[in-house]
Amino acid sequence: MADAMLGVIGGSGLYEFPDLEEVRTRDVATPYGQPSAPITLGRLAGTAVAFLPRHGIGHRLSPSDVPYRANVYAMKALGVTHLVSLSAVGSLQETVAPLDLVLPDQIVDRTVARPRSFFGDGVVAHVGLAQPFCPSLRAALREAAAPTGRMLHETGTYVCIEGPQFSTRAESEIYRSWGVAVIGMTAMPEARLAREAELCYAVVAMVTDYDVWHESAEQVSVELVVANLRANVAAGRELVRRLVGAGLPPCDAGCSEALRDAIITDPAVISPAARRRLGLIADKYLPPSPDLA
Repeated sequence: MADAMLGVIGGSGLYEFPDLEEVRTRDVATPYGQPSAPITLGRLAGTAVAFLPRHGIGHRLSPSDVPYRANVYAMKALGVTHLVSLSAVGSLQETVAPLDLVLPDQIVDRTVARPRSFFGDGVVAHVGLAQPFCPSLRAALREAAAPTGRMLHETGTYVCIEGPQFSTRAESEIYRSWGVAVIGMTAMPEARLAREAELCYAVVAMVTDYDVWHESAEQVSVELVVANLRANVAAGRELVRRLVGAGLPPCDAGCSEALRDAIITDPAVISPAARRRLGLIADKYLPPSPDLA
């Protein structure tokens, strides 16, 4: 039986719900290594939920070092169908203020050093990413976020940079000229991998500060950013509680069939090792292999 339907990836304090029941942790081995940390499982308002601290226990993993493939694979292995990312971001627009919430509908990937696909090594697949976030899940999150009292921006573009350094002012101004709303370091390749894993995926971008373009950026203190991070954790818990209370939405965007017709490689030339590695992700689209019988 599946352990979870809703997966939540975010900060380490997000799973501290007083009403989380049947709490336990699981170490999940994957063909792509270990996830960032053991996954906390439980039931919230009757819904099975899996929580994973993206940066590991004690925030020990840089954005470039997060094992994104292992994290998404582990969620899939636990039975997750809907995956929500709660992410701290900086604002690139005056109208998007610290402590605002943004539900991005588009993303620009500026990362350069991260494995971005489960495929490769002899197997080629091309999934569609024109609509990188599940609209059904975004709509449900919009409803869940409305009562939190936070300013909610229902659309916006998220630019994902490699990090761990923040942008230069020139880079920040370039992203602003593109009309980007927020900047972060973790939504890619998470969004790509979630699509390959056929999960409904959405990001709740939680603004902690203005990026370096803003005239007040140099006056923003570490203490203020940390205080905003803590406030955002509390808002994230409330949002997740409201999401599961309303029930996870059915998907009408085809997320659960994203790999249909996407695997280009002739199944006859896919090695047994590749079949074993990709089994959880791709087996339903590949004919039975005698080598795996």
